[in-house]
Amino acid sequence: MEDAEWVLVRKPAEKDVWAPSLVKEESSKPLKVTFSGPAKHWTDAIPIGNGRLGAMVWGGVASEKLQLNEDTLWTGTPGNYTNPKAPEALTEVRKLVDSGKYVEATEAAVKLSGDPSDVYQLLGDINLEFDDSHLEYAEESYSRELDLDSATAKIKYSVGDVEYTREHFSSNPDQVIVTKISGSKSGSLTFTVSLDSKLHHNSQANGKNQIIIEGSCPGKRISPKFLCLNDNPKGIQFSAVLDLQISGGSGVIHVLDDKKLRVEGCDWAVLLLVASSSFEGPFSKPSDSKRNPTSESLNALNSIRNLSYSDLYAHHLDDYQNLFHRVSLQLSKSSKKILGDKTLEPKKLNPISSLNLRASDDALVSTADRVKSFKTDEDPSFVELLFQYGRYLLISCSRVGTQVANLQGIWNKDIEPPWGGAQHLNINLQMNYWPSLPCNLRECQEPLFDYTSSLSINGSKTAKVNYEASGWVVHQVSDIWAKTSPDRGQAVWALWPMGGAWLCTHLWEHYTYTMDKGTCCLYMVLILSDSGCTLFLLDWLIEGRGGYLETNPSTSPEHMFIAPDGKQASVSYSSTMDISIIKEVFSATLSAAEVLGRTQDAVVQKVREAQPRLLPTKIARDGSIMEWAQDFEDPEVHHRHVSHLFGLFPGHTITIEKTPDLCKAVENSLYKRGEEGPGWSTMWKTALWARLHNSEHAYRMVKHLIDLVDPDHEADFEGGLYSNLFTAHPPFQIDANFGFSAAVAEMLVQSTIKDLYLLPALPRDKWANGCVKGLKARGGVTVNICWKEGDLHEVGLWSKDHSSIKRLHYRGSTVTTNISSGRIYTFNRQLKRVRTTCL
Repeated sequence: MEDAEWVLVRKPAEKDVWAPSLVKEESSKPLKVTFSGPAKHWTDAIPIGNGRLGAMVWGGVASEKLQLNEDTLWTGTPGNYTNPKAPEALTEVRKLVDSGKYVEATEAAVKLSGDPSDVYQLLGDINLEFDDSHLEYAEESYSRELDLDSATAKIKYSVGDVEYTREHFSSNPDQVIVTKISGSKSGSLTFTVSLDSKLHHNSQANGKNQIIIEGSCPGKRISPKFLCLNDNPKGIQFSAVLDLQISGGSGVIHVLDDKKLRVEGCDWAVLLLVASSSFEGPFSKPSDSKRNPTSESLNALNSIRNLSYSDLYAHHLDDYQNLFHRVSLQLSKSSKKILGDKTLEPKKLNPISSLNLRASDDALVSTADRVKSFKTDEDPSFVELLFQYGRYLLISCSRVGTQVANLQGIWNKDIEPPWGGAQHLNINLQMNYWPSLPCNLRECQEPLFDYTSSLSINGSKTAKVNYEASGWVVHQVSDIWAKTSPDRGQAVWALWPMGGAWLCTHLWEHYTYTMDKGTCCLYMVLILSDSGCTLFLLDWLIEGRGGYLETNPSTSPEHMFIAPDGKQASVSYSSTMDISIIKEVFSATLSAAEVLGRTQDAVVQKVREAQPRLLPTKIARDGSIMEWAQDFEDPEVHHRHVSHLFGLFPGHTITIEKTPDLCKAVENSLYKRGEEGPGWSTMWKTALWARLHNSEHAYRMVKHLIDLVDPDHEADFEGGLYSNLFTAHPPFQIDANFGFSAAVAEMLVQSTIKDLYLLPALPRDKWANGCVKGLKARGGVTVNICWKEGDLHEVGLWSKDHSSIKRLHYRGSTVTTNISSGRIYTFNRQLKRVRTTCL
């Protein structure tokens, strides 16, 4: 026994804790994004990432490129986000609004604008050049895929009788991008590797098997042609080290031009890429940084030097699958044929497998072809893939200790990316994190909380100087330096001081899902401390018309209205979104005070007094939700933003049970807005329809997103998907990828701390059979549901740490049940408990 080997046995994945007892689960199509050839455009490339380090894998044959990103590489330095002249301008704007001079107020509000955000940068490229024989590869042998189950990109092709394979992954535990290249025939692998960057840099070989690249980001947001200006302050410095190891016994490495490595005649090669920067936080100047990015990168390599490729892969897989394997989703069409009102049963049907969760024998087709065919085949397994792809991307671009996911996650090819690649706080940043809680990736939201804490520090200065208010404030756009002042330009987008308040609702949501009092305490610090967000909202609210408290000035994000004089304006008072967000924050504040026993705090008392004085949500003459405090005419009824519907989703002040009239008005608003819009707009509308329990329209929006975008003509599209399943505004914005996962979860499960709604917006005719396991509901409950021919079949509920009483709702039926921690409860289609087991 002393000589016996220990065998590591993994505990069951969270998605496998509960299994249905009455149906046989079958495997779906593999969770793979597949391609029939090398990438022609950046949006054909495969994204990999570990939260901090990302790469886009092009899959070229004779020449290959891995385009690299590191999440702290930004232009600029810490800024001054205050404007001493703002109070005078604020007084002027408020007087104009009070006088009903909205056009003039809109013009005057430009004086409240600030400077633009800084810009997300790129790291560089790993360039691989193979010998000329690779130009003659057999095209029919080529395959390229992203395996979501292992977070690994794989490329295969043949040249003559040699099969070449490449594997790429980005490891979080070892903080390295790993590439393995091999040939099936001994000594068949020959290539040259180098590092390059669009940023100011230099690269050189370090010994016989390493390349070091050192560079810097611009210290100012400036045009690329001016990158080398001498008056540019010192920006963030960076370094990356590429380490090359080849098979023993065959092959040699040569150094070329003192900056390239040439491999000849080996069996396999492993490339390790590590990177570091001088960024020390949003309040530290790069010029004051004591970090040495090159030393840090070399130390990172030394720490993994004795690990084999198999070791690195095992570490990566264990870390990634611990998160990814928490949730599974299987969907399939009906096994019945429907003609009019008559249902024809198949002549032969095996009762055990009648759930029909499908094993796939389909021939391999590219994912782009699956996107194209969805308009006609509406393949439910593609919905599974896109749902899990959103979870994959969140794991890959937002991990504990990293920067917050920006407008493109962590992936970017440009020195001047669209909209600066910056965090936009009037929907985009928040949508990035919508799936983190319901889709069981709560740890991935921690960078958002770190970022919110940083914003609160700068935001307290902005609030004090710009608005002579307590607390802290953030506007519509920010960056790595935690910018909190308004953006430059027109008030229609720049003047929107509700970004911080919206972020704080995520803190409260984290508590409602996890029941973690530590998060609740953090919420109270950011909300109710002497510089908390609630204090800003209380100061920002002023006495208004009819005894109500109002916000003035106020905009509805990026949307204009027609003022009484017939001209377009954006500035008025008490936009519906302003008040909806404040209601949400005030409600959460009072609930948090109850949890922590702080109901007598002075700030809590003020919130309790202010809450009933907030303007109620109104219904317009045409039956829709009023977007502004007055029933202004809308010059763009199909506008992309649906900000005035915040109270329904992601908020909770409009509900089917308590405010049916407002829900009907939301429905009218959605009809009025229409279906067209960028990807993130489509997904917000999907979630809104789901909250209305309208499965038909929620599914219509799902289908609307699944439209293949041609990168050469992307201006012809609104929304859609690229061939690598990145979502399009266009151009690429990652928010809709996350919005898709969140919206699908919302169609299947909705909750409050005490209520659980099962399959509230299931498109029964499209996803007739299915199983979802591992979704999270508020109250700390894990939810597992199987359904058959559109009807609930079996439900499994469990909670690790929290006991609770839940009301289960399904199609008008309600059952109250106790959920004790450490136990798994199974319910049948009548919501009757049929089994209890220990967790």
